Amino acid sequence: MSVFETPAADCTGVSAGSTPTEAAAPDSAQARAGKQPPLPLHQIEGNGGIFSTLSAYIVNPPRNGEAVGRPSIGFAYVDLGHGQNLVALTLTESPWKRLELGYGWNRLGLGDLPLAIKEATTVSISRTDVHLHNFNARLQLLREGGFDRKWIPAVTAGVHYKHNDGISRINSDLGGALHSAGIADNNGVDFTLYGSKLFSQLPRPVLVQLGGRATKGVWNGLGGFTDDYGFLFEGNVVVFVTGNLALAAEYRQQPNDYAPIVSAGGPLVGKSGDWWTLDAAYVVSRHLTVAAGYGHFGGVLNHDANGVWGITTKWEF
Repeated sequence: MSVFETPAADCTGVSAGSTPTEAAAPDSAQARAGKQPPLPLHQIEGNGGIFSTLSAYIVNPPRNGEAVGRPSIGFAYVDLGHGQNLVALTLTESPWKRLELGYGWNRLGLGDLPLAIKEATTVSISRTDVHLHNFNARLQLLREGGFDRKWIPAVTAGVHYKHNDGISRINSDLGGALHSAGIADNNGVDFTLYGSKLFSQLPRPVLVQLGGRATKGVWNGLGGFTDDYGFLFEGNVVVFVTGNLALAAEYRQQPNDYAPIVSAGGPLVGKSGDWWTLDAAYVVSRHLTVAAGYGHFGGVLNHDANGVWGITTKWEF
């Protein structure tokens, strides 16, 4: 059982039998029907999580008496600077309590990269952005507190197919330069394994979520895919400050299985840096959650994207 899916007075500090938003509408028909707070959030690739990292909890599973879960939709925007930005539209559907299916459309605006490439090589690339399509399936292998053992975390495994629309055209415009650098493909498959455990014995409940990822993706696949898998660590810690407000910190390793492309004026395809963010999420209602975050993303394209800000929101039907 978790703060995301069951009544947990000892976890949230609100009255007995209530969830984190129960105090706002304790007698609502939705509460009696089993509608829980809209947590976890939507991660930018279309999974339950924070911003870039995941959760072992399933988004919007079937409520009491329902045969299947209801869909959830999300939006995210991050200003990376230098005219570069990331937009994400996400959708999840959990047909049963342990299975989450998700889709995420990501658009990375290239900003001043086309101009930098033209100045360095005299080549004009035909794209000002790339689009990444993420198709996700996640299965919860263990429920939190399963087998009547309170110490058992929730454990969820995922498989994620990714297709990059745009990177092949850019590689062609550059005469195969990306392929020569090791960015060989426009699609790949990630594999994830996550554990989530809520610690309610502390002054405020703390959720720890740790995971691993096998990936060939450069910048999550926004920069294409290499030939070899990297095995990386990622995770997050969430503190429930009040029944409706949570603060989170997350960290995600990024692979560097390619050769950076550097011109006399500086990097055109720089070395990846590990990602970390600080986030604040507010549960507005039993359907809506909004969040804002500060991010440090290291090298992205031809610039460092550190000290940037973004927003996310999710609506559960």
